[in-house]
Amino acid sequence: MVWISAGEFVMGTDLKDEQQRSEDLGIIKPWFEDEHPAHRVFLKGFYMDRFEVTNGDYAAFLKATQAPPPPSFPSKPDSDDLPVIEIDWFQADTYCRWAGKRLPSEAEWEKAARGTDGRIFPWGNEYSVDKANILGKALAPAGSYPQGRSLYGIDDLLGNVWEWTSDWYGPYPGNPYRSDKFGTGYKVIRGKSWTTAFGHQSMQEIQEITKHESRAGYRLPFDPDFHFSDLGFRCAKSP
Repeated sequence: MVWISAGEFVMGTDLKDEQQRSEDLGIIKPWFEDEHPAHRVFLKGFYMDRFEVTNGDYAAFLKATQAPPPPSFPSKPDSDDLPVIEIDWFQADTYCRWAGKRLPSEAEWEKAARGTDGRIFPWGNEYSVDKANILGKALAPAGSYPQGRSLYGIDDLLGNVWEWTSDWYGPYPGNPYRSDKFGTGYKVIRGKSWTTAFGHQSMQEIQEITKHESRAGYRLPFDPDFHFSDLGFRCAKSP
């Protein structure tokens, strides 16, 4: 695990979709609206897993607990170093507790990805498809993109799989934006995955959507009972 020291960081953004690109692209969730306003958050020091939980990690948990495996586990033979996938929130939470850890909060996840300098992506402010497994062809072994590590030395905070957090989806303090998904029905996932869901967009538009979703402040609500082929997790721990 990697230690992240106590202190403040800037969470969220004040950016606005002035050109209404999300509407033009057919995106249901308006861009930036649920990330308003940019605000300072103080966090106590905590530990974060350097890598996403892998098939090998999860196999040890299954052996120790006799818990039922997720669908299609493992994703393919000889895949111990690939992130475990098709994990719902409750399975992720149970694993973290078994390991003596917990799921990270949204704020902890965002600080781990953005650092204290408000960077847009874990590695800095310049977007690059070469620094993370995004728009890829398949899952990659954990740690395959060292050039995309965060300020704290954490791998794959962007790309490979979406990651569960502990928080319910809700507005930030002072944000007038409202969503029917706010409340206790949806957990927040973070971090983008190797694939991008799209409809009739052009490749240029898909790349634009991917860039937007790859920002460290991007948040997405997801039903905690659901699992998906590009959804995994990592753990955090209080000292």
